[in-house]
Amino acid sequence: MKISRKYLIPKLALGSMAVCALMLAFTPNAKAITNLTFSDTHVVGTVTPGGGSESSEASYINFMITLGLNGSGDFSGQHITRSGNVFANLPTASSVGSVKNDNPTNVNGQAHIDLGAVGTYSYLFAKYDGQNDRSVVWYVGDLGGEITIPFIGPDGHELSHYTLFLAGGQGVPDGGTTAMLLGAALGVLGMVRRKLNI
Repeated sequence: MKISRKYLIPKLALGSMAVCALMLAFTPNAKAITNLTFSDTHVVGTVTPGGGSESSEASYINFMITLGLNGSGDFSGQHITRSGNVFANLPTASSVGSVKNDNPTNVNGQAHIDLGAVGTYSYLFAKYDGQNDRSVVWYVGDLGGEITIPFIGPDGHELSHYTLFLAGGQGVPDGGTTAMLLGAALGVLGMVRRKLNI
């Protein structure tokens, strides 16, 4: 018995829409805010006192990621300490395309930062009050959307600026949802093509 194309195509289209709706239903809520702290698993390390141009800050990060876990060293007049957090991969930081905010706003003790799509930026460098506090570096390559960081630094001083860094020499990775939807759509098109012998 041969199935009429007139009935097959609407059923396949409806099935495709149902699969896409299910995939979107199980993706994380993009509006959820991630609150970073000085002791969470995203901390790469600290720079004392830190700050400066975007290229200087990128070089501090690149020195930091060469240190062993809980290691420390001096580089370009800065004391740099690596956290004990383990990361699968820490790419080099590039000042090209970095975004610096010299006027962060204090909202209930937090600075709010929009990272955009997951994987747009690799590092967040936060400088707290001139020579009186430390700078903190977080790995944010696996985060997207809105995040917060403390507005008051490790030694009690206010956030003076923050800089977001791209990964050096690498493109922006996809968050995963688009790739899943594209794969599902291509699979459905393949089934339709096979059924219709196009």
